[in-house]
Amino acid sequence: MKYVHNNKFNKKLENMEDILENSNGVYLTDKDLFTKIWTSPRQVFKYINDKRYDKYVTILLILSGISRCFDRASMNNMGDKMPISLILGLCIFIGGLFGWISYYIYAALVCWTGKWLKGQGDTSSILRIFAYAMIPSIIALIFLVPQIGIYGVEIFKENGDLTSAGWVPNILVYGSFILEVVLGIFTIIFCVVGISEVQKLSIGKSILNLVLPGIIILTPIVVIILIYKAF
Repeated sequence: MKYVHNNKFNKKLENMEDILENSNGVYLTDKDLFTKIWTSPRQVFKYINDKRYDKYVTILLILSGISRCFDRASMNNMGDKMPISLILGLCIFIGGLFGWISYYIYAALVCWTGKWLKGQGDTSSILRIFAYAMIPSIIALIFLVPQIGIYGVEIFKENGDLTSAGWVPNILVYGSFILEVVLGIFTIIFCVVGISEVQKLSIGKSILNLVLPGIIILTPIVVIILIYKAF
């Protein structure tokens, strides 16, 4: 009987905690995370960080890896060398399987450089924030469907023909390009706000901390190139 009484007391205590969380506006459902992030990103990132909310992190990182792989395929003009079927297969397989690794390495570098700026948060907490910050870029994957459906491999060519389908398809394709740019801007904003929240840094220092890893990686490469050219 004593065990039953304690069990009931614990349930009441949990219910009271839930009520307090809801009354203070800090309890967010899964739906809230994906909707409020557009209007209240700091609140969402604070909740994810405070609760160490790992749900969906894996799938978000996989989809982010695929999205990034498609971006690289376009920037590297892979359509000049490969058919569309091979590009799709490589981007989905390689991006989904290994894409998250680059985010983990970047999160580790941001954690490291963040300490120079008196920032907080470990690699796991930063990676968690990056996963949710990439939601806009993941949504941008949807716009690849009409682009590939209309122009196919031309999307991934250096001088691809993106005008011959007619004005209605062109409006659809170029409209999707614009939306991708807008979503890319949202991704950058979410990354800055998320890092600001998890590392307890100002917006300015958060931007600096996101740039520092790139500087650290590129600086020795540039020095080596200059030395090579000098000799």
